[in-house]
Amino acid sequence: MATSAQPAPRLPGSGGVAPPKEPTDILPTLFGEGYGTYAVQSRNFYTSILIHTVALALLLYVTHQVVTHRVQIAQALGPVVDIGAYIPMPSAAKQVGGGGGGGDRDKLEASKGVPPKFSMQQITPPTVVIRNDHPKLAVEQTVMVPPQVRINQVGPIGSLTSVLSVPSNGTGYGSGVGESCCGGVGNGNGRGVGPGDTAGIGGGVFQVGGGVAPPRIKYQTEPEFSEEARKAKHQGTVVVRATVGQDGKIHNPHVVRSLGLGLDEKAIEAVNQWLFEPAIKDGRKVAVYVDIEVNFRLY
Repeated sequence: MATSAQPAPRLPGSGGVAPPKEPTDILPTLFGEGYGTYAVQSRNFYTSILIHTVALALLLYVTHQVVTHRVQIAQALGPVVDIGAYIPMPSAAKQVGGGGGGGDRDKLEASKGVPPKFSMQQITPPTVVIRNDHPKLAVEQTVMVPPQVRINQVGPIGSLTSVLSVPSNGTGYGSGVGESCCGGVGNGNGRGVGPGDTAGIGGGVFQVGGGVAPPRIKYQTEPEFSEEARKAKHQGTVVVRATVGQDGKIHNPHVVRSLGLGLDEKAIEAVNQWLFEPAIKDGRKVAVYVDIEVNFRLY
């Protein structure tokens, strides 16, 4: 059966055809407009608002709890050591390092706790298990760490890294608390705290700066050219990083800026013969890191 097409509407006063009417409801709204264009249910909007409201309320509640209970949270998490300025890093003007350890040859490792008062003078080393309950002169326990270092020292004396709760001075020796030696706390060797030597905290040895006076050269030898470098007329500067010990001698030298052609080895050979006046910290000789420039010049 044939059907006839209906004529398109004409604009008044013209012979043209009126353009089709464009929809005004491009997107659906919260008030129900536009649902003829897109099939969207209004409850989705309410669900989204509810979820965001709950999330915001939870965030505000957690923030309020952290702010009002920060002391209790810090104690629950354990001591937090702020030693960023004392971690030994090369070429730093205000950094120190060092460490310490100790023990009493106990069968158990050192018990968990915090270091005693920080001071660069020590009369009484730290101890967990006190062997003399009635000393003639009671003196406060200390470890040799710069007093400007700030850590949480609330709680019993012990090792920061231990998990044991049974009181113990540790398996080390030479007084102190830990698994090593010499009147400190931790597994280092010295009267400080943690890995490292001599005193301080942060590991390694001291850095020049932060109250550590630099070592001074007493004797040095000029480096020799290698035959390979001399033939190639190769010159420049080798930087050797080493430790100047309490004995004023070079220890553990290694090249941090190389020239090659045998000059690195010649630089190490020369530096190993240098002698220093040791670095000084609070009137005591201490080991320090140093960077030594060894120049090779052809004239």
